[in-house]
Amino acid sequence: MADQSFLSWPFFSDAHRKIARELEAWIPRELLTLPRTSDEDSYSRQLVTTLGKGRECWLRYVVPDEYGGVAPKLDVRTLCLIRETLSRYSSLADFAFAMQGLGSAPLTLFGNAQQKKAFLPKVCIGQKIAAFALSERVAGSDVAALTTTAEKQGEEYLINGEKSWISNAGLADFYTVFARTGEAPGAKGLSCFVVDARSKGLEVTERFQVVSPHPLGTIRFNGCRVPVTNLIGPPGAGFQVAMATLDTFRST
Repeated sequence: MADQSFLSWPFFSDAHRKIARELEAWIPRELLTLPRTSDEDSYSRQLVTTLGKGRECWLRYVVPDEYGGVAPKLDVRTLCLIRETLSRYSSLADFAFAMQGLGSAPLTLFGNAQQKKAFLPKVCIGQKIAAFALSERVAGSDVAALTTTAEKQGEEYLINGEKSWISNAGLADFYTVFARTGEAPGAKGLSCFVVDARSKGLEVTERFQVVSPHPLGTIRFNGCRVPVTNLIGPPGAGFQVAMATLDTFRST
């Protein structure tokens, strides 16, 4: 077993130490006994389902208690402990856990009650797989440079553009998508949307093979229509949504 003496550090509570011990005991019993398949997507789905099932349901830590979680707000120390523990045994299990949190965090942090109710309880039990669609080929860390557009047309937005290096591309049930709505230049003209993976005009065009295998690819939006009600937060708040989400998960 890895050195866990850090758990005695004063900024961890007894609750954190209990979580770490329980997960360490759960992994050999529930995670390591899963039959590994050569189908990466199928195995990833199985991991999400396993992390979200039963009394121990580890995905409870990526949503607020009102929607099935364990606390009113996401606790970064808990997220770090869970990810570190999972990653010692399975990088893909760590990935599955992290993406449920990262992909749904815009809804947790900025979504309205109707949006949260529609998605978060199913994220919590592994029934909906989440993805975070921010990066583009020419806009990675420079979020203000992204070029995907969302044009308001009546009660809908028309999304056009391409997102690259998107984890869970082709596997997710929904994507939190960042696009330029043009309220102002640069970072101030971005908005965030929740987009159903089955939406017409959304296509996964490429999948990447990487050293640590996980679902990763390119998503293209070609006249993808989403209702105005799918806007997360106010128009023009996309940069704030993205940064708040990344601030929560960068530590992990």
